[in-house]
Amino acid sequence: MALDAPKSRVLVTGGSGQVGGELIHELAELGEVYAPGRSELDLADADSIRKVMREFKPQWVVNAGAHTAVDKAESEPELAFAINATAPEVLAAEAKETGAVILHFSTDYVFDGSKPTPYIETDATGPLSVYGTSKLAGEQALAASGVPYLVFRTSWVYGATGKNFLLSILRFAREREHLRIVGDQHGAPTWSLDLARMSAHIIAGRQQFAATNQCSFAEAVAPVSGIYHAGGSGETTWFGFAEKGIAELRALEPDAKLATVEAIPTSEYPTAAKRPVNSRLDGTKLKQAFDWRMMDWQESVSRVVASLKR
Repeated sequence: MALDAPKSRVLVTGGSGQVGGELIHELAELGEVYAPGRSELDLADADSIRKVMREFKPQWVVNAGAHTAVDKAESEPELAFAINATAPEVLAAEAKETGAVILHFSTDYVFDGSKPTPYIETDATGPLSVYGTSKLAGEQALAASGVPYLVFRTSWVYGATGKNFLLSILRFAREREHLRIVGDQHGAPTWSLDLARMSAHIIAGRQQFAATNQCSFAEAVAPVSGIYHAGGSGETTWFGFAEKGIAELRALEPDAKLATVEAIPTSEYPTAAKRPVNSRLDGTKLKQAFDWRMMDWQESVSRVVASLKR
């Protein structure tokens, strides 16, 4: 008979964000979840991080907070690096003192997009933007820390709340007659709720492992510590993503007047930050290590759009 997995103290950063908000709910059954607001925990302020870590003494740190304004990061690299690189380093240093484990979300933008097939975890990185470079630095800080950690690289994150591509497209589809969307960048949308459920599944599994083997959470994570790809299953383009979202909305509202969609090349939609043309992530390692396969992007889009109509 399996022993009951022990309850734990979980610190969630970025609790007001898309993934963070879902994490607060999904992790609740695992123990005490603390998701301080920015006034309590400012990821750009190392002293703020240290104060929270020392007062709460978490056993798990789920770092969903990040500077995710990709284009804006080009003009404020210091802030991007403070949040995306220095904050994970400080979190890890504090975790090392108390035996805590770090779960951290990273990005497909650590790659340059030149590979013709989906990226695996050991592929060479080569970020094209400040955002991608700062997120890679965060990964490297965790790897160098000596703390058991799990980095989940994900892509094109969206959900039913917050600011994201899908919600913007659905709004524009109601307001405009025609939309021109980039059709030559390839990747997969990832549902924020799926990421939160994955995190809860993995933490619960490691806690059960710790109970069965009478070891600490850090000892339970050490054998699987490292980087995993956790993007939505399947692949599409930003154009395909938009087209699918609008099609789902049209099915729910057949009488609504919605915009038509046209695919355009990246060259016709210049941005401050350069994006990889291939953001596809191979999730084989995640499935093998934790028996978790990320949801197919088309299914998740259908579910999210349907949820917006309730």
